[in-house]
Amino acid sequence: MSSTSVVERRTPAQHALAEHLRLIPSGRTREWLDLFTADGVLEFPYAPTGMPRELRGHEALLAHMTHFPEIFDVQFVDLVFHDTVDATRAIAEFRATGRAVATGKPYEQTCISVVYTDDAGRITRYVDYWNPLAAVEALDPADNTSRADITGTFGS
Repeated sequence: MSSTSVVERRTPAQHALAEHLRLIPSGRTREWLDLFTADGVLEFPYAPTGMPRELRGHEALLAHMTHFPEIFDVQFVDLVFHDTVDATRAIAEFRATGRAVATGKPYEQTCISVVYTDDAGRITRYVDYWNPLAAVEALDPADNTSRADITGTFGS
């Protein structure tokens, strides 16, 4: 019986999602961008007013995520994949744990992501079900979580 590792058994979509979680906190944004097709989409269904709900294409993705590690010092942990019938789709739960750099406040939340890839394993669509209010709270130096002026990008 073969002792294939969990990583070796991952589908291409699961691999792309795991790589996303590995590259973003380390600031390897250019490598992260290579995970996406040229017209790949990153969606935030729960984005509040003032934050983008959808980013399409390399230019928009790069502009949004370039400075993420300067804003959040986080690790993505406890990654659990849920089986799908399609190897080009991955569904996963994981936690973000860390802090907002500017405030030093904790940044903790549980996320669910759904990733769609092409036949080559590149992301065509990444749907990120995260709680943006957890980010707002961590970034707000005044402990005021009911701000109406929320805007956000991790880019320039």
